[in-house]
Amino acid sequence: MSKEANTQMEHISPSDLRSIPYRVAYLKKFLNFTDADGAAIQASAAILGPLLPALLDAVYSKLLAFDITAKAFAPPQPGLNDGAKAASVQELTLNHPQIAHRRDFLKQYLLKLVRIDESGWADTAPLWTYLDNVGVMHTGEAAGFAHRARRPQLRVEYAHLGVLLGYVEDAVVGAVMGAEAPGVAERVEMVRAWNKLLWIQNDLFARHYVVDRDSKYAPRGSTALAQAADANYPESARTAQQATKLLGPFVGGFFAVVLYLAYTKAAGS
Repeated sequence: MSKEANTQMEHISPSDLRSIPYRVAYLKKFLNFTDADGAAIQASAAILGPLLPALLDAVYSKLLAFDITAKAFAPPQPGLNDGAKAASVQELTLNHPQIAHRRDFLKQYLLKLVRIDESGWADTAPLWTYLDNVGVMHTGEAAGFAHRARRPQLRVEYAHLGVLLGYVEDAVVGAVMGAEAPGVAERVEMVRAWNKLLWIQNDLFARHYVVDRDSKYAPRGSTALAQAADANYPESARTAQQATKLLGPFVGGFFAVVLYLAYTKAAGS
């Protein structure tokens, strides 16, 4: 067995991954995300820009196709009159005022990804903090965000955020690769760059939902999750725990009897 040391291995500190610049630097290195990828994303604006209205329609049509994703849009938003409020998720359509209101947020989000300021794609660029904040705002713990001060709590589970990113990526790939220009090689670079960027966004969602044992990081959504949990859950958990305590000795005793019978049979033969 070789005793050669891997001198090229870079140390990543789990606790330092709580820092956005440090975390982004790690993610970019792992995914090989470079400034060239950033340039490819910006160049894709020429293709995606004219398709943005259709993309927004497609995204919200998908979100309204399932009650579990549509329910996030049901709470009334400030500034809308009573007649514009949905009594149920079934009333929500693409033309509903509450959906039109939310479409603007997604539009600004997508434009933010292709309109990068002078800070570019540096690890300390404001873009990454913005993408991280998008994750925080969906956890139900949005304290400190002025635009959400008067709005109802927004809690969207990670499963729905992750699958939505997958849907957006598929739409981007289809739009870019379906374009007639630029050349195939350039379009491939565009979709590869978008793939890397959306996986970074995926991590900046997941970090607020998933427990990271290495860094001892408690997800931002943990308090909201506890508040939103089924009131019967603690009792159910205790019942299951008690059942386990009773079942453990029973199973242990059962196997002890089996072993004893096997032993006595072997001794008598």
